[in-house]
Amino acid sequence: MNRRELLRAAATLPLAHTALANSAFAQAAYPTRNITMIVPFPAGGQADLAARPVAAALERILGKPCIVDNRAGGAGGSIGNAQAARAEPDGYTLLMTLSSLAVLPEADRLFDRPVAYEVSQFAPVARVLADPTLLAVPASAPWKTLQEFVDDAKKRPGQIPYGSSGPYGTLHVAMEMFAASAGIRLLHVPFRGAGPALTALLSGTVQALASAPGTLKQQVEDGKMRVLANWGNERIASFPELPTFKELGYKDVEFYIWAGLFAQAALPAPIMSRLREAMAEGVKAPEVIKTFETAGSPVAYLDAPEFSKFVAADSARLIAAVKKIGKVE
Repeated sequence: MNRRELLRAAATLPLAHTALANSAFAQAAYPTRNITMIVPFPAGGQADLAARPVAAALERILGKPCIVDNRAGGAGGSIGNAQAARAEPDGYTLLMTLSSLAVLPEADRLFDRPVAYEVSQFAPVARVLADPTLLAVPASAPWKTLQEFVDDAKKRPGQIPYGSSGPYGTLHVAMEMFAASAGIRLLHVPFRGAGPALTALLSGTVQALASAPGTLKQQVEDGKMRVLANWGNERIASFPELPTFKELGYKDVEFYIWAGLFAQAALPAPIMSRLREAMAEGVKAPEVIKTFETAGSPVAYLDAPEFSKFVAADSARLIAAVKKIGKVE
């Protein structure tokens, strides 16, 4: 390098240093404006239950409004997930979504559709809830036990309607997993989210629903519906008398409906660190703990490294289940 080139290179160093400093300052100052937390379902479901108290806690901790945006476009949450995936990786568009995050791209591939998004576009921030799914029926339904339900379904193949949050969403996969194991065929009625599906069960439009304890507990206590089985590996505190599918002989039927916060994979590390700190503090807030425990869904917090491992393991299990179920409507 000659003298002139050396002087020209040296002249750029302060500018480069200033640019780096400004970038670091901008990230350290995060947030400077409102944050949007996309929930890819209507109000009333597990993702919405997780999002609202968490958003309120983040708003208090970060000092800027955190607005829950229900993108209830259907498709099992795929539309809202895809919108979050395409957002700028600046920490101002977050996603509170469910375990179906990994299932939906596989469903697209199964039907040879364009894939709306890939899981690799997201960075897990924190898990908030993780509940086994429960099988609910209206209080007026004739079935008092799971065996009665199965026996009736075998007599009337394809005639018992069940609701879901959309094709290959969490509620759909859980029910088809059970139906395949029991050797029965049910009638799938998809809705735009778990909230509308729950309303349909209460009105008698559908006769069965797989849903999280937090969205069912009050309805069961009010005598509007009953639960027949638990998709978890063990019984849960909010429904201690409810047997698991495994207890009832369905050894391969296990499904959890977890909710977690995600950002984009390219999110700068300083902003990710700030979000992780805020989430770790937020889930300890008394109002958050009380809201979840009242709903029967206690906090099941995992920080980003552990949550990433959890997502990878759970996704592999669910993708295998979807491939086994195959194409269903």
